Amino acid sequence: MTDTRVAIVTGGGSGIGLAIAERLASDGNDVAVFDLDGATAKAAADKIVASGRSALGLTVDVTDRARIDAAVVEVREQLGRPTILVNSAGLDGFDPFLKITAEKWNRIIAVNLTGTFDCCQAVVPDMIAEQWGRIVNISSSSAQSGQPIMTHYVASKAGVIGFTKALALELGPKGITVNTIPPGFIDTPMLRGSEKKGLLGEGVEHHASLTPVRRVGRPEDIAAACSFLVRDEASYITGQVIGVNGGRNT
Repeated sequence: MTDTRVAIVTGGGSGIGLAIAERLASDGNDVAVFDLDGATAKAAADKIVASGRSALGLTVDVTDRARIDAAVVEVREQLGRPTILVNSAGLDGFDPFLKITAEKWNRIIAVNLTGTFDCCQAVVPDMIAEQWGRIVNISSSSAQSGQPIMTHYVASKAGVIGFTKALALELGPKGITVNTIPPGFIDTPMLRGSEKKGLLGEGVEHHASLTPVRRVGRPEDIAAACSFLVRDEASYITGQVIGVNGGRNT
């Protein structure tokens, strides 16, 4: 980075979001961590502050637009204009198609797709004012390949991919890039929770053995790709789907 920039990472209290928040801080950015779990957001921010960067941990439900807007104001006042946004907050779901209720469908769409839309809409004005911005939306490799008993989740993440492509075309002339990373089989608390529920067949290690690079992904793998996409050097990359999946999807 040529100078300090302010990043917002949603879902930054754990898993992939936490790894991204820590990586962006180590790259020299100040970071605001948004998470539904305010305690984890604060813990992540405290760790970043201890490492020498400025940080802010805020309780934010990405389905609450008013709270998103208020949190962005806090970021602007305490850290400066945010010009990097990583939408990592997400909710999974495992339900046979005919058992997906309207409530379950609407909840997953609200978190994964509408939440991404609302966070972008809240932050883009600051990027336009600075004539520079980087947005990275965390989607899912399941949106590329499909996944049974996850039609609501897959639909929401596929929407994120389409949204990313369209927004990139609109914001490109304003100096803002928009890309999406669909992670593939990353070792997170969410993944391990699914394993404990018996939703991953023979388990994480079995799936890792079927992955071309022969290991499960790590949150740091996603963070490394994100780190590159938000740099000045990535200014000619926009509207792209950057798969980080060990070769599971090509």
